[in-house]
Amino acid sequence: MEFIDVITERYSVRGYLDKEVEKEKLEYVLKAATIAPTGVNAQPFKVYVIDTKKHKDELSEIYGAKWFVEAPYVLCVVAVKNKAWTRPWDMKNIADIDATIVMDHMILAAADVGLGTCYIGAFKKYKAHEFLNLDENEEAVLFTPLGYGNAEPRDTPRKELDEFVVYVD
Repeated sequence: MEFIDVITERYSVRGYLDKEVEKEKLEYVLKAATIAPTGVNAQPFKVYVIDTKKHKDELSEIYGAKWFVEAPYVLCVVAVKNKAWTRPWDMKNIADIDATIVMDHMILAAADVGLGTCYIGAFKKYKAHEFLNLDENEEAVLFTPLGYGNAEPRDTPRKELDEFVVYVD
């Protein structure tokens, strides 16, 4: 698939088939995480691959939508804050930015091989940290189900370029 097709056709899938994801496709999606750019190439993240059938109850406590646990996997990108680059002029640790880029790469890779995903940022952080047994330097940033979609895309109107692009001369 052409890149423009991947980014145009990808949508937030809110329903999944009870169908296994092939190992090659899962590995393709995970490989995308390793090529995601991160500050000074520190790669300060972990990707948790969670078997939904084995952890349906725990995942449902983290995020309550029924479709969240329909896919065979849920992925979680965790930022490792003490390994991330920090801007020296304002001390902004960019671990959350790095983790978001990683998730974006995986989500686009999933779309490229016909798998559905949905960015989940509105989860119960304390439940996620408890379930994943994270330490004080780790932060769950985003989740996504990963599987074959069984739902149509919502109507998501997009802004025109002139509504958000600002050219600085």
